Amino acid sequence: MFTVTIQSTGRHFTAAPGETVLEAAQRAGIALPYSCRAGVCGSCKATLIEGQCDYPRNPPLALSGVAPSQHAILLCQAVPRGDLVIEAREVTSVEDIARRQLDVVVSRKWMLAPDVIGLHLRPVSDEVRLNWLPGQYLDVLLDADRRRPFSIANHPEADGTIELHVRHVAGGGFTSWVADTLKVGDTLRIEGPLGTFVPREDSERPMIFMAGGTGFAPVKAIVEHFISLGTRRPMRVYWGARSAADLYLRELAESWAGKAHDLSFQAVISDPEEAARNGARAGLVHEAVLEDQPDLAGHDVYMSGPPAMIDAGRKLFVNANLPEDRLYYDSFDYAPDVLAQILGSRAGIAIET
Repeated sequence: MFTVTIQSTGRHFTAAPGETVLEAAQRAGIALPYSCRAGVCGSCKATLIEGQCDYPRNPPLALSGVAPSQHAILLCQAVPRGDLVIEAREVTSVEDIARRQLDVVVSRKWMLAPDVIGLHLRPVSDEVRLNWLPGQYLDVLLDADRRRPFSIANHPEADGTIELHVRHVAGGGFTSWVADTLKVGDTLRIEGPLGTFVPREDSERPMIFMAGGTGFAPVKAIVEHFISLGTRRPMRVYWGARSAADLYLRELAESWAGKAHDLSFQAVISDPEEAARNGARAGLVHEAVLEDQPDLAGHDVYMSGPPAMIDAGRKLFVNANLPEDRLYYDSFDYAPDVLAQILGSRAGIAIET
C-alpha cells in the first residue's frame, strides 16, 4: 500500500497496487475533482510534488501540450509507483452524499429537440431516493460491465424526480433504445450521484456559465440552484449550438433574467445565417464569452459540453487571467466502446451523453 498526501491540507490516504489516485481517494471518502474518468477531459488534473506514477490503463490525453515542467498528472488514470505528495483541489461538499444504486421508473418522456429526449425518473420506492448536488450526474446500469452517464438537469425535488436530457446519437445503441423503445412505466437501474461539477457557494465573485449542446443540462441545474438561493452575484449564461433547434430550452433560459437579481442569457449559434434568422449571436460560444469578458481574473467560470469546447475554453480562459482553480467544468463522458475508438484512432469522435 502506498500513501498519497495532499500537500495543502495534509490529508492522506492509501492506494493499493494498480489502483488510481482517484479510486483510492474515493475509497477513503475524499472527494477530488473528476468528470470523464477516462483521461480525456482534464477535470482531475493535479500537480505531482513528490513521487512517480504510471498510466497503465489509458494514455493521459488531457495532458497533451502540457509542459513536463508543470508536473501535471491526471488523478483518474495515474497509478502510484510509491508514496506520492500531490497538490489537488478538494470538493468537500460532495463527501457526505452517499453514492447508491436504485431502481427508477420513467414517469415522463418527451421530445426537447428532434434529437434530444427529455426523461423524468421517479424512485420505485419512496424509502430509497437519490440525493445529489446540482450539476452532478448518474450512471444508467445496462449490465454488469456497461453503463451510460447522464447529467442530472434539475436540482433535488421534493418527490425525488430526476430530469435527464438524452441526445440520440447515430449509432449509439443505448440512446437509440431510449428514443425508439423506452416508454413511460419502464424501470431503469441507476447509480449516483457522481462527479464534482457542483455549485461553489463560498465565493462572492461574478459567475459565467457556458454550455454546449446538451451540456446545458447540468448548467441549468446549477443556475436554477443559485436562483432559488436568491443569490445577488451577477450571472452571465451562454449556450452555444449549431442550430436553433439545439437550443431546446431557450425560452426557459431567457426567463431566468426575470427571476434573478443580475442575470443575462446569450444564445450563440455557430452558423451566421442561422443565427441571424433566429435572433441569436453568431460564432463560437467560448469566443462570445471572451468578447464580453476579455479579462476573467475576477470571475468564477462553469462550463459543460463536448470535449472540443471544454478544451478550447480551458486554455483560452486561463490565458484570459482566470485562475485555474476557479474554472469548473464537466466534459461529456465516453461510453467504453466509444473511448476505445478514441484511444485507437484519436479521430472520428462519437459521444453519448
